[in-house]
Amino acid sequence: MKENITSSFVYEDELVMAFMDIEPINEGYVLVVSKIHYLDIEEIPDELLTTYLMGGAKEIVKALKKVYALDGYSIMQNGGEFNDIGHFHLHIFLRYKGDGFSWICSEEGKNAFIE
Repeated sequence: MKENITSSFVYEDELVMAFMDIEPINEGYVLVVSKIHYLDIEEIPDELLTTYLMGGAKEIVKALKKVYALDGYSIMQNGGEFNDIGHFHLHIFLRYKGDGFSWICSEEGKNAFIE
């Protein structure tokens, strides 16, 4: 059974839509998705990826900078087994000095490709 979740849409064009994340890291956290189903980035046609998805992300970042007093932002995409919703999506989240967000890497992870 699919659950209907309500969110605030912030951007839409013929191929892409963007909406506020329901569990944001920081206020202003946006998800950008293709209206056509793709699981991973390598499946997406170049024009859709560069012009529409990243173009939409660019417009969203411009708008977020006008609304929030952010120190920066991060754009992230999880693929393969780490795509937890089964549909390609970009995360755009606002960053602030001292916000506590960081990339954590174990010593084992750092050496995973060294033989």
